[in-house]
This record gives sequence, C-alpha cells and structure tokens, in this order.
Amino acid sequence: MEFIQQYKPWFDESEIEAVVSYMRGGGYLTEFKKTQEFGTSMASYTDAAHCSIYANGTVTLTAALIALGITNKTDEVIVPDYTMIASANAVIMAGATPVFADVERETICIDYESMKNAVTPNTKAIMLVSINGRYPKKLNEILSFCKERKISIVEDAAQSLGCFYNGKHVGTYGDIGSFSFSMPKIITTGQGGALITNNPELYRKVELIKNFGRESAGVDKHIFFGVNFKFTDLQAVIGIEQMKKIPERVVLKKKNYKLLRHLLGNVKEVEFITTGEDVTPWFNDIIVPDVYSLQSYLKEQGIGSRPFYPTLHTQAPYYLHDKHFPNAEFFASHGLWLPSYSQLSIEEIEKIANSIRTFFAGN
Repeated sequence: MEFIQQYKPWFDESEIEAVVSYMRGGGYLTEFKKTQEFGTSMASYTDAAHCSIYANGTVTLTAALIALGITNKTDEVIVPDYTMIASANAVIMAGATPVFADVERETICIDYESMKNAVTPNTKAIMLVSINGRYPKKLNEILSFCKERKISIVEDAAQSLGCFYNGKHVGTYGDIGSFSFSMPKIITTGQGGALITNNPELYRKVELIKNFGRESAGVDKHIFFGVNFKFTDLQAVIGIEQMKKIPERVVLKKKNYKLLRHLLGNVKEVEFITTGEDVTPWFNDIIVPDVYSLQSYLKEQGIGSRPFYPTLHTQAPYYLHDKHFPNAEFFASHGLWLPSYSQLSIEEIEKIANSIRTFFAGN
C-alpha cells in the first residue's frame, strides 16, 4: 500500500474539462461571472442570503471585522486560545486587539465562562470558531449573551463546510460566517475563502472592501475603505465543480470517521471528541497520551499524521508568559490529526486503526 497521506485534494476529469473549456472560451481569469456563480452555489448550499468570495479564509475574517467597524486598537475581539493562528491574525490585520479565552474540554470550542470573564467594555466581537465543524455546548448562551450586550459574532467556520446544527448550516448563527477553500478542506480551490451573511448591509460592505472600496466594478469612485482581496474566475471554475461533490463527500467523511471510531473504540489510550450526527469532521482527530511517539511510529508504517495547533498564547506574536488556558493547552499537547481525505479507502482506514492498536499494545 502506498504512503497514506494526512491529506490530499480530490479532483477528476470534471475539473480538468471545466478549466480547459473556460480557457478555450476566452476567459479573463480575473474575478467575474464564474466567481459570482461560485458564490451563488455557496449561498444556496448554506441557505444564506448572500455570499462574497475572497482570496483566502484569513482575509475574509479581516474583511468581516472591518465591515463591522471593528478597526481600532482599543476594540477587543475575544478569540479561543486554541484555533488556527489566522483567527487572531485577522483581528490584528483589521486594526483591533485579540483577547484569548479557554475552550471547552468536550468540544474544543470557546468556553462560555472563560469568554464572559474576558469581556470588557471594549469587547466588540467574539470570534466563534467551529473547530472541526463543532459548536460549543453553550452556543445558545453565547448567542444570547452577545445579543444582549450588542457584541458582534464573527463565525470562523473555515473547517465547517458541510456541517449543521439544529438544521442550520454552521456559519449562519452569527452576524457573518467565514469559510476557507485551502487544500485540506472538504472542497478546495488551492486558496480561497467566502463570507456568508443574511445582512444586506454587511454584504454590501464586504463586497466593497475586497475591491478597493469601489462603488462598482470598473468605476474608480471609492466610497469605502478597501483593498484587493479578490478571487479569480479560474479558481471559481474549479470551485463550481467541487461544490457539486459536497453531498457525496459529506457522506464519505462521516462514514470514514464512524468506522475509525468503531475500530479504535476499545483502545483505552485513544479518546475521541464528542461529535454530533450533523457534523462532518474536517479532520479525523484523536486525543492520545504521547502525540509525537505515535506520529513517529505511524510514519514508519507509511501513515501521515499531524499534531494539533499549538495554543495561541505560546506563539511568538501573542506570547503571554503569565496566562494559562488549561483546556486549550491540553488539546495542543495531546491532539493528533490522522489521515482525513474524503477518498480514504476502507483498507487504508483499517491499516491506520491496526497500526494504532499495535502501537499501544506494545507500549
């Protein structure tokens, strides 16, 4: 069996034919009608009123904060200490200040009590990160708390396309939701991102922001602050074909995750995180005592894996020597992402599970 990568994209002839057809049709490559079509498909799938396609999933978060008017250094945005660093970087890029909160032990999502303790009169927004498609247990309390205090909610749903909660797609509970189409995601355009919202005013602003604040395309009258965060139609052509495959991939990823849990269910050293039926896990994630020993062993067996993100407060741009976030630190120390691409075969999943069982049997 070939080396089982931790992740890889999934393309077939449909993407190739679509790109060739677009190029032969004299496509301009830059953002235009195909990008609009891609955005329409995203809005339809997530049941959002509006969707704006962007260059990547970091600048989408930045644009969302700018559109909400959160651009001053005294403006604080509460970010979970365990998340991809882009969640915090976007706050800095918008001109505001990130403030960290711990995460729940059960879900890896922002902890309600820790979030409340981090709130000050300067708190303008919560970065609600749906890690691996999951929401915090106290989502409703968070939503109510923020609504009462007029604190905006920006959903970093980069890992959550294809995930739902109580019948609504993840990313539609806050003021605005952000998605990513980078290579490891359930669909990919290489790089890319999207913002969805039901607020027409916010949508208008994020459309302006990504195109230099121009009143309309090709018209150099600037009515709002903006930069160049635009997408390309060439990427959108691929994205349109990828979107058609989401239903199949959702089924496959759920099936693969369920099988892996079954095969490792009686390995006491392996812990799985609570995952609802409506969640389509981006990564097959596990919690183990010694991440790096298992990662090294799996590599010897021809299996790729990747440790969880480090906590934000331990990283150079955000280092806080006097702060501790116990749950975030636990996950950063004990989490491992196993191979997770949609097209994993049953044989590959069995090899992954058997290798993990053998490792722990010998330790």
